[in-house]
Amino acid sequence: MTHANRRVYVAATYDTKGHEAEYVAGLLKREGLDVVTVDVSTTGAASAASVQAREVANSHPQGAQAVFTGDRGTAIAAMALAFERYAAANPAIGALLGLGGSGGTALITPAMQALSIGVPKLMVSTMASGNVAPYVGPSDIAMMYSVTDVAGLNRISRRVLANAAGAIGGAFRQAGSATADDSRPAVGITMFGVTTACVQQVTPLLESRFDCLVFHATGTGGQSMEKLLDSHLLAGVLDLTTTEVCDFLFGGVLACTEDRFGAVARTRAPYVGSCGALDMVNFGSMDSVPERYQGRTFYPHNPQVTLMRTTVQENKRQGEWIAARLNRCEGPVRFLIPEGGVSALDAPGQAFWDPQADAALFEALQANVVQTADRRLIRVPCHINDPLFAQTAVDHYLEIATH
Repeated sequence: MTHANRRVYVAATYDTKGHEAEYVAGLLKREGLDVVTVDVSTTGAASAASVQAREVANSHPQGAQAVFTGDRGTAIAAMALAFERYAAANPAIGALLGLGGSGGTALITPAMQALSIGVPKLMVSTMASGNVAPYVGPSDIAMMYSVTDVAGLNRISRRVLANAAGAIGGAFRQAGSATADDSRPAVGITMFGVTTACVQQVTPLLESRFDCLVFHATGTGGQSMEKLLDSHLLAGVLDLTTTEVCDFLFGGVLACTEDRFGAVARTRAPYVGSCGALDMVNFGSMDSVPERYQGRTFYPHNPQVTLMRTTVQENKRQGEWIAARLNRCEGPVRFLIPEGGVSALDAPGQAFWDPQADAALFEALQANVVQTADRRLIRVPCHINDPLFAQTAVDHYLEIATH
């Protein structure tokens, strides 16, 4: 569908935010834009919206009756799922503007996350001045604080909503006029401070042929990369820094989700991975480290970040967990094992140097990855930040990406 066939969608719970939604829609229409208003309220009553709540609710896997339960909490969760399914299946959405309080924000933003990266998304919310991570997730959602509650039109809300209309209208027009300025295929690369030297050697070897997008492996960074992969905005991945798995399994603050590597399995895109920074779990300041980890080996990265060295048993578990997910990947997979160490701290004379712990990780991978012609483990006899490792990673990526 071309941009000319797309519309600006405005979503709100019309039983409480209908006037505000219609006000914004009117401003957008005055600018000559085609607008579709969507009611995501959970009462099921008819409204002035272009798309009625019952139509959205029909997108729920169990149908509309699963949404209109009469219980606010379960109804909001069910409508959020229904609207997410509705948005994901609707190619006419060229931009999405949401208006809401806490319930509406929780209801509308999953649908925004379901849209591809690059589709303009703006959530006007009473929650935008706090922790927005649960709402934004790995997506490019913009949050605008409503200042007053979204509960009527007044001298403040009119101005904020007018700004929101201008922002989403401008973004919609820009998205329609933007043209791709890079003919090279895009490749996602994961990096952490302790694997920066590796990535800084990899990108110059690739950038003449690939647009290299580097993602900071902070939990959300890996999710963002896989979101782009799911959106078919990446041609492949050099996932050299899989450290988010440590935090997921052992309670760190930069954790991936259960779906780590899921986009690789779903898309079957060319994948070169490695063990980057699987030697560390990230916590906040030293006093934030859970009591159960007292007595472990720590490295104070800075006053706000404390790193904990993984043990033999933890590395064995990590290897098994990663192997199980790699075994679901049917596309071309090369997972590289840097035998000389997995991070800048995991090297002779450095704080996290522990050959036994590394060996446990490598042996667990070797024992559990089901190797095939397409899925292979590659042992590299050097440190992850060594030039030989960078060249090996690039060589394998070029082999599978251009095959």
